[in-house]
Amino acid sequence: MAGGAFEDPGTLKRAHLYEYRITAYFIYACIVAALGGSLFGYDLGVSGGVTSMDDFLKEFFPKVYRRKQQHLNETDYCKYDNQILTLFTSSLYIAGLISTFGASYVSRKWGRRGSILVGAISFFLGAVLNAAAVNISMLIVGRILLGVGIGFGNQAVPLYLSEMAPAKIRGAINQLFQLTTCLGILIANFINYGTEKIHPWGWRLSLGLATVPATLMFIGGLFLPETPNSLVEQGKLEEGRRVLEKVRGTTKVDAEFADLIDASNAARAVKHPFRNLLEKRNRPQLVIGALGIPAFQQLTGMNSILFYAPVIFQSLGFGSGASLYSSIFTSGALVVGALMSMAFVDKFGRRAFFLEAGCEMIICMVAVAITLALKFGQGETLPKGIGIFLVIVICLFVLAYGRSWGPLGWLVPSEIFPLETRSAGQSVVVCVNLFFTALIAQCFLASLCHLRYGIFLLFGGLIIIMSSFIFFLLPETKQVPIEEVYLLWKTHWFWKNIVGERDQTGDLDRT
Repeated sequence: MAGGAFEDPGTLKRAHLYEYRITAYFIYACIVAALGGSLFGYDLGVSGGVTSMDDFLKEFFPKVYRRKQQHLNETDYCKYDNQILTLFTSSLYIAGLISTFGASYVSRKWGRRGSILVGAISFFLGAVLNAAAVNISMLIVGRILLGVGIGFGNQAVPLYLSEMAPAKIRGAINQLFQLTTCLGILIANFINYGTEKIHPWGWRLSLGLATVPATLMFIGGLFLPETPNSLVEQGKLEEGRRVLEKVRGTTKVDAEFADLIDASNAARAVKHPFRNLLEKRNRPQLVIGALGIPAFQQLTGMNSILFYAPVIFQSLGFGSGASLYSSIFTSGALVVGALMSMAFVDKFGRRAFFLEAGCEMIICMVAVAITLALKFGQGETLPKGIGIFLVIVICLFVLAYGRSWGPLGWLVPSEIFPLETRSAGQSVVVCVNLFFTALIAQCFLASLCHLRYGIFLLFGGLIIIMSSFIFFLLPETKQVPIEEVYLLWKTHWFWKNIVGERDQTGDLDRT
């Protein structure tokens, strides 16, 4: 499955000749690579739970702990408003967005597998340092190492899965990354629920168990095959063909291998892929894949809920144990949403999931805002019925996100970049994604304190904007071979005026 979007159109009619069988070798490669999502997911789930544990707060953030105990004297939304506490979370994402550019170089020069292994090692070291932390500095350094691991993993894994997958099932295979992310979140919440009862070192166990997925990913990665696309790009043609035959389960790979060579020739001719991203012919990929979708994925407010779900529920008066239990329900809904998307995204398409789920998410955000505006007061505990209603609404929101912006936020960008800019493009995707993740992580609790229920109305308004963005600018990409995605821009009502016939079929700019 080549990614050369600007080759002679005569060479772009081989996709129907591709043959494949689902083999054990292919399944193994995809499962091991997808473990990269579990690193991201485990951290998303565990960090919010740990920051709500009393033992953790007493040791590192005593002011927050005292404020939490004295919440009747101030607005309940403000109990956890502390910039150092949120820096504990967001430092990881700042490190990740910087390291992803190093991951781009490694992925292009030495392959996707190399980035996956580097990510596993860094994440392991960060988990060890966090579990052994005795001061805030150790916590932050550990988080930075975790961030480097996530930066490398998030850059390489979606590319690996998209390049290994046959076009007809690319959507489902790519979403293994989102599924393992969701499972990581769910497992982390179960672990937090148990370790919260272990005093005074339960939080250390939660953070230290992050070494488990990192170890599995590293050991499995040692036996992981490199993608045929990357091998051909590195000039290893014989090995690339051998791996392609093995993952496709057939020796009849002439058509696909020819496309790989064509795309690789174009990729090697581009000496500055990041600069090439700015070319006019790449404007749709830049605006939609590299900037719009990864930014909007975070502006749904979903990761804020995942980061601080225990904090939110505890602020709503559920109590520490109940808040972690409520988080298990929300992460379970996320897993169900990911499975729904995997099952149907290649049938109903990307746009349908984006738009249908967007409407549901808007309704949920408005419902949460109205409920909190009417029922959540200063120092009061929510009535049980209202609390249950909020948990149900938030679970519905998570279910909608889990089948739309969650998985598709990684799938669509990995589909639309040609091979010559794919590694660079994915780095920008991860960078933008983690930048907005860090921004929201750093600002969410302060915004919750000052805007109160209005923060959920703000997210609802942003979802309206991003749904309009999808409706007007994103063409349907389901079952479209990667090497033919460029045809969608030529016929799109808006993008055809930007890219033009000449830009799409002309020679590549080799700068």
